Amino acid sequence: MSELTQRQRWMSILAHSDPATLEAHWDTLHFPTDYQLLRPTQIGLIQLQGRMEVDGPRFIVGDMTVTRAAVQLEDGTCGYSYIAGRNKPHAELCAWIDALLQTRSYFHEIWERIITPLADQQRARREQQQHDVAASRVNFFTLVRGE
Repeated sequence: MSELTQRQRWMSILAHSDPATLEAHWDTLHFPTDYQLLRPTQIGLIQLQGRMEVDGPRFIVGDMTVTRAAVQLEDGTCGYSYIAGRNKPHAELCAWIDALLQTRSYFHEIWERIITPLADQQRARREQQQHDVAASRVNFFTLVRGE
C-alpha cells in the first residue's frame, strides 16, 4: 500500500469514527506531545453533487455541514481533518492523530491501538447493515405473456 493510500485510509477511518469511541481509544495512550492550531477550527457548508447515470449532468443534492481542523506538532509535522457535522473537538483530535501517524515514533502504537480497532468496528457495522438490508430484499419477477 502506498503512503498516500495508507494516509487516505487512516484519515477516512478517523473521519468516520464515533467521537466517543475515538476519545476512549485515545485516552488509553499517553503521549507527551502537544500541538498548536495552524488556523482556528472551522465549521462550514459544502454542496453535495450527484449525477444521473455515469455520464449524466451533475446536480446539487443538498448541503452538508463539515468541520475542518489543521494542527502542527512541535517538530513541524502538520495534521489535517475534515469531518461531517459540527464537532470541533473531534476534528481537532482527528487532525492531531493524523499528524502523529506521520511520525515514526508514534505510528505503530497508534495504528495498533486506535486505527485497527476503529476499522474493525466500522467493518462490523457495515457488514451488519448489509445483512439487515439483504434480509429485507424483495425480488420482482417480470412475467412474459404469450401473444
